[in-house]
Amino acid sequence: MTPQRVLWLVESDEQAAKAGCETLPVGVGIHRVTELSEALAMVRDGNTNCVLISGRPGGKDRSTLLDLLLGADPQTPVIFWDRELSAREAIALVREGAYTCHGDRDDWNAVLTSVQDACAEKLHREQAGRGSEGGEAWRRKLVGDSPAMEDVANTIRLVGPFRCTVLITGETGTGKEMAARALHNASPRANLPMVAVNCSAVPETLLEAELFGHVKGAFTGATGQRIGRFEQAHKSTIFLDEISDMPLELQAKLLRVLQEREFQRLGSSETIQVDVRVIAASNVNLLDRVRQGKFREDLYYRLNVVPLEMPSLRKRPGDVPLLAQHFVAKTCQAESIPLKKLTPKTLERLSTMPWPGNVRQLENAVEKAIALSGLRDTLYPADFGLAESQKLVAMEPVAPAPMLVTEHMDFAAAVSQFERSILQGALAKTGGNKTAAAELLGLKRTTLIMKLRGMNDGAVQTRQVAS
Repeated sequence: MTPQRVLWLVESDEQAAKAGCETLPVGVGIHRVTELSEALAMVRDGNTNCVLISGRPGGKDRSTLLDLLLGADPQTPVIFWDRELSAREAIALVREGAYTCHGDRDDWNAVLTSVQDACAEKLHREQAGRGSEGGEAWRRKLVGDSPAMEDVANTIRLVGPFRCTVLITGETGTGKEMAARALHNASPRANLPMVAVNCSAVPETLLEAELFGHVKGAFTGATGQRIGRFEQAHKSTIFLDEISDMPLELQAKLLRVLQEREFQRLGSSETIQVDVRVIAASNVNLLDRVRQGKFREDLYYRLNVVPLEMPSLRKRPGDVPLLAQHFVAKTCQAESIPLKKLTPKTLERLSTMPWPGNVRQLENAVEKAIALSGLRDTLYPADFGLAESQKLVAMEPVAPAPMLVTEHMDFAAAVSQFERSILQGALAKTGGNKTAAAELLGLKRTTLIMKLRGMNDGAVQTRQVAS
């Protein structure tokens, strides 16, 4: 039997001596410490199944102690045992993440029962995300070991075993779908495939039938019955990408599915119940959509049970070498060619690039470099089109200086000029790359091109009038 390692963080040795602890059961070992720093180090090392706190070690209040210990390892359960602990504070601590709390009415046997349960819970949490080979197989989908990616991994590790709805946010190209797949693989539903739907890629008139299915004759062209994606995801996970583009009428039906776990096929009155976990993703701020009246507020809060933000690549430049090598291996395997190498200088230069298109842009750059490198087994900066003079550029939102309002100002012309400066600034920032510029501004590429054409047409008309 694996020994249960319990860390007892106590305010003083005298307090521990007065606790009246009885002999421990076989397999349970308690290591008593009075220094908070020592306790945090042990928790970070992963050598603890449970933390028991008595008093106020280090002079910290209980809420602060809990924050520090959960920050060291969110998976290690924390139990408070203090005769001065009030019922109100105990409830607050549990809501903040404590496993349980014991006060003056509880004896050592009650505390020991909670300790054993907490140790079992820690083992369950550790095993929940592990694959068949004994490691966290889902973690390999999240390339990178930066603090930002570790935060993502910790969140997935904690919520993976549960059915709670998760809302993944982040800029375009940050890997939201990959995070969703990691979350699915960290869950007990991983034995079934995840069902993914891009809400912006399906026409509005067909999205309802795509999600919920239809019966024969439900609409023109419905020549037979069709099972929707929610039915396909029964006992599994459904991933709704670009959820912000879902029509308002359909949002009401999705809200009912989240609340009642049931729906009706299009054209049918039969109610179908499903056991499905919902993961949604958006690259725009849904609260802004709520304020604009384009997204239901009640649906937003139903989706945002567990928020998960994917960091942009510029916030984790240290992960660029790992990602680049990962994409090189992936591309070479897909092309059935020998594995190519990246020189240290190439990796250094790639790490200093802004990557406005995030991970997706880096992957495309690697594919391009491999194609242009020919039969060479080594990739150099020139293969990526990196000039010697290029430096790390902080990709901040393009914000031209505001215009001064003057008398008899042409409002339409001023707005047009302001828009022109934004578009030109984005193109300059991305080296003329329209796709990257569109992603930087949060626009679709077609929208950006239309605006550029309108800008050019307007310039031509102005020149014609002037001549």
